[in-house]
Amino acid sequence: MDAVAEVDAVIGRMRTLRSVWPPDDGVAVFNQVYLTVTETVAEHLAGGAFADRRTAAALDACFARRYLSAVDAVDDCRRPPACWRPLFEYRRHPGVRPVQFALAGINAHIGHDLALAVVDTCHALDRVPADLEGEFHQVGDLLVLLEERIREDLMPGPDLLEIADPLTHLLGSWSLERAREAAWSAALVLWRLRDVPVLAEEFRVRMDAGAGLVGRCLLTPCRR
Repeated sequence: MDAVAEVDAVIGRMRTLRSVWPPDDGVAVFNQVYLTVTETVAEHLAGGAFADRRTAAALDACFARRYLSAVDAVDDCRRPPACWRPLFEYRRHPGVRPVQFALAGINAHIGHDLALAVVDTCHALDRVPADLEGEFHQVGDLLVLLEERIREDLMPGPDLLEIADPLTHLLGSWSLERAREAAWSAALVLWRLRDVPVLAEEFRVRMDAGAGLVGRCLLTPCRR
């Protein structure tokens, strides 16, 4: 299966998940906004927006498979990476708002999975991270659409989102742009450590734990 076909495959899987999860499920909230962005990536691939279509498609597919692997782990009664555990644990908590579920998913996916996806893609295509940098930033720019969609569709109205509302402070504590920058730096570190697997795994575990801690903070129940 070529990389573009793999993007279509992960889109199909996310559509299937959408059909079986109730829309108020916290993981379903993230799945829907992520599906929208992945569909947008597929449209850009088809329209020739990427200079290196194969690399962009491979990176997008490797990235999405990290999320789907976490879903499979939970379905198989296995523990997903630490970064994903808060979202799956709180997915039905009545005190957590939809925007929190969405941001917690983005945090897990970018704070842990994105760096690993860069390394996965380098190995799959026999490239080095510098070869992927352009596509990394282009895909990253599309991820901004995900955050914008969340804010447009899931944010409470101005009558609910007040300056004293805890949600206001939670939303201001996390930055997609900083998370993207950190993910690229982490990918470079992991690539340099590829011949020292013990250190690479230690770095990954610490990155995973850090993203999980941030996720728990983002999911602090604050519905009145």
